[in-house]
Amino acid sequence: MTLQTQDKFGFGCSRVVYQGTGREPVLLVGRTLDWMNPIPTDIYVYPAGMEKQSMNTGAKYTWTSKFGSVLAVGYDGGATEGMNEKGLVMNGLFCRKSQYPAAAPNSDTPVMSLAVIVSYFLDQFSTVAEVAEWFDKNSFGIAGATFDSGTVATLHFQLTDATGDNLVIEFYDGKVNLYHDRTIHVLTNEPAYAVHQAVQQYWDAIDGQTFLPGSHSSFDRFIRGTYWINHVPLDLDYWQAYGSLSSVMGAITVPFLYEVPGKGTLSSTQWRSIADLVNMRYFFKFADSYADFWVDLSTLDLKPGASVLKLDCQNHQAYAGCANDQLKPAQPFTPMW
Repeated sequence: MTLQTQDKFGFGCSRVVYQGTGREPVLLVGRTLDWMNPIPTDIYVYPAGMEKQSMNTGAKYTWTSKFGSVLAVGYDGGATEGMNEKGLVMNGLFCRKSQYPAAAPNSDTPVMSLAVIVSYFLDQFSTVAEVAEWFDKNSFGIAGATFDSGTVATLHFQLTDATGDNLVIEFYDGKVNLYHDRTIHVLTNEPAYAVHQAVQQYWDAIDGQTFLPGSHSSFDRFIRGTYWINHVPLDLDYWQAYGSLSSVMGAITVPFLYEVPGKGTLSSTQWRSIADLVNMRYFFKFADSYADFWVDLSTLDLKPGASVLKLDCQNHQAYAGCANDQLKPAQPFTPMW
């Protein structure tokens, strides 16, 4: 499969971790979803105890979920990101250079659909270390449906757990590359994370108070996000920290419906999420909405046998504050295998 979209398009998504150092424990993960066309996104809450599978045919993983979770689901067919009740957060960001491992035809190698890979890890693991250990012991193939009239969902992923540990998962030349470090606080898009680290070393020698790169490119957003999260106070109380991270996310957001005449369609930020790994709140804000809303996992029934819940975001402008009372029993989303 090859990526249909061309270089005239700008690809986005940015992720930043705020790890507080004050007396009050604060650990927040912010993420922007940037794309050139609208991606309909709804919020689902899944309880523990659900039987699931990684593909609809062939060799696959099957599992029973150990933990409940909240998920952002695009096109009602694939989980883009989420957080489970143990405070493990996983986000998928676009990465055009990704080349997934493939399972040989008719082999016993299990295949994982991109539609459910986020659910797989949130359902079964509570820490980043557990996920890294799983990757060390397992070989698998990845498959996924196209979207947006043929765009291949080429992604890389980052996980953060309630201890502040971080893991980046990338796929290059059909191989899995893991970056496991508590200090990985920013992720954007291609190229490989190691290349971003090398570029960051150059910018570390430049006074960010005088100059920071300002374009919408993956490199520039990475540099700005890294500078700001390393220069805002980290000993703030909860709502100050939330405001600080929101401001950092704003500094790397691509303006809504941003276009450059004659340059095709560029990705702009459609929504922003902030996951609170301490209090189990999942905040969400669409670019064309006047307020944040959130799901409070700590007050929901996530035990086996509880209902799947859905927040239909078609009329998201109406949501503000805690949206738990707006969640409605629903069928699980149907994966785009």
